[in-house]
Amino acid sequence: MKYLHTMVRVTDIGRSLDFYQKLGLKEVRRMERPEGRYTLIFLAAPGDEAAQVELTYNWDPEVYGEGRNFNRPPRDGRMAFVRSPDNISIELLQKGGALPPQEPWKSMPNTGNW
Repeated sequence: MKYLHTMVRVTDIGRSLDFYQKLGLKEVRRMERPEGRYTLIFLAAPGDEAAQVELTYNWDPEVYGEGRNFNRPPRDGRMAFVRSPDNISIELLQKGGALPPQEPWKSMPNTGNW
């Protein structure tokens, strides 16, 4: 078996692309499917196109339920969670060693659904 990508449903292509591009991902492929009324956008980290994120945009509006999505500030100087425009929790890890804990994150509470 080979890992190809993870699919994430999005409701606004522009906002979602902006978010994932700020995380360093670049668009590598796009597929428009008028017959199915959806768009697929594949993103990857530059130089590492083997693992991708697939943004799936359905042209007809749908309401997606919210799962256990949360935000966690980088209190420990190493790990944080942020939310995408569609409330998907994304884990961010500090490259290298942990940074010293700092305010305002040091005393900031977790938010969201645990």
